[in-house]
Amino acid sequence: MGITFFDGTNKFVFDFEHDGATDIITLTGSGYKVKAFGHCFYYGYEFRDDVSGSVRSEFIKYLKFTGDLKNNSNLTDFIKRAVDALHKKINLYDYDLVVMPESSSEVNKYMLRYIYRFAQPHLQKMELIKALPSNIDFDMDGYREQYLNDVLENGRPRYTEKQKDEVKKSIQSMLDDIHRKDYFTIAKDVKKSRFRPYITRFLTFKTDADAELCAQIRKQNVLIIDDVTTSGSTLGEILRTLRIINEDNKITIFSLIGRKDLMADSFV
Repeated sequence: MGITFFDGTNKFVFDFEHDGATDIITLTGSGYKVKAFGHCFYYGYEFRDDVSGSVRSEFIKYLKFTGDLKNNSNLTDFIKRAVDALHKKINLYDYDLVVMPESSSEVNKYMLRYIYRFAQPHLQKMELIKALPSNIDFDMDGYREQYLNDVLENGRPRYTEKQKDEVKKSIQSMLDDIHRKDYFTIAKDVKKSRFRPYITRFLTFKTDADAELCAQIRKQNVLIIDDVTTSGSTLGEILRTLRIINEDNKITIFSLIGRKDLMADSFV
């Protein structure tokens, strides 16, 4: 399957029957399943290594913001092929709950409708939404265990109590700043921060019923879906939110376009 980008017209041409040297994206092959986020992570497509960042961005923009997705057979076929391949790998009939972030993109909604073809009537849906900035928190216990309480080879603490206090004050100052900002500014500011894995509660359950549903579905199979995974921050936040009240489920993650170099210990 090939998708070609033409610079002169800024258009993407889909050819689902042939692969070519100028294709920018392909269905994943042997690397379809990777260990990421501490769980099985599947992704439908990957960009070829020589595709520029600008072309990748243009395609993602085209995919997520085309408008009426149902009337674009190229994109709907693009999504169906990835979900069909996922079904062959994991058998969607075995899943009880599908979780997705609330998004302006129609891709997740279309993926969900298509997944229902395999899993109805027992599959249930749950959405997570952006939390208020004032609710965002910091996992100090985890940070303390991972970094502040680290010891050197000779058994001595790596940091003095004074240094620990300075770090804690810096973290509190960062949190105070976050609580004064809007969500989109926060996401941009903390994306590359060294504290990013410990900043929590970015997402919350859309309704009380969703939170109750998550608590009730124990030791069953949960599928998390998202359209595009780059940094993995959204998926990481979904997992953190689910684990607040439920750690017993078998969780599988699927992204329509993903990266195979995402590491499990980066987000859990």
